[in-house]
Parts: sequence; structure tokens; C-alpha cells
Amino acid sequence: MELSQCQARSAELLLEIEAEMRRIGLWAQEAPSAADLASPLPFCCDTLNFAQWLQFVFLPRMKILLEAGAALPSQCGLAPMAEESFRFVEINTVKISALLRQVDDTLTAGAENCSSH
Repeated sequence: MELSQCQARSAELLLEIEAEMRRIGLWAQEAPSAADLASPLPFCCDTLNFAQWLQFVFLPRMKILLEAGAALPSQCGLAPMAEESFRFVEINTVKISALLRQVDDTLTAGAENCSSH
């Protein structure tokens, strides 16, 4: 299976996001409970913090879609959520926020190219 340019860039960004989360200490060692992960609210905002949602929901789901060659979301809105979530943290989140904005831009710009062919 050959990845589209959008899919390839998305895969790169997922790896960069994980690496940056690990580097700045946002990567959790323990997974949340199944009940917390099952929240029906956007970003599981009632049960997880944004970094947990990225690690345990967004990244795994995106990897599954990429591995299956399935259509990727045409928009995510990660950057605004990151800006709000990281507003009061004591670590430098400039790079992770920029990476999340790149995911938004990549998916939005390449929506028609990110589907399986």
C-alpha cells in the first residue's frame, strides 16, 4: 500500500508529536481506565486531560486509520484545544502546539487526498 502525501505527512507528525510529548514530560506511564477512555464528549474532556486524550485516543486512532489506509478526518481542531489546554502549564508547549497546528493544516488541506484510493 502506498501512502498519499497527506497520509505520509500525517504519519510523520504523529511520530513527532509522540517524541515531543515524551521530551517535555507529557507522556503518561499508565493508561486511563476504560471508563475514562469511553467518554462520549469531545476530547474526553470530562475524564481526561488533553495530553492524555492525545496519547490514548487521538494518536492510536490515527495510527489505526493510517495502517488500514482508511480515510483520515478532514478536520480536527487540535490547535485551539491545545492552546486552551496548555495555557497554564509550566512547561514549554510551543513545539507541541505547532505540531498539532500542522496536523490540522495537513488534514484540512489534503482532505480529498487523505482518503484511501
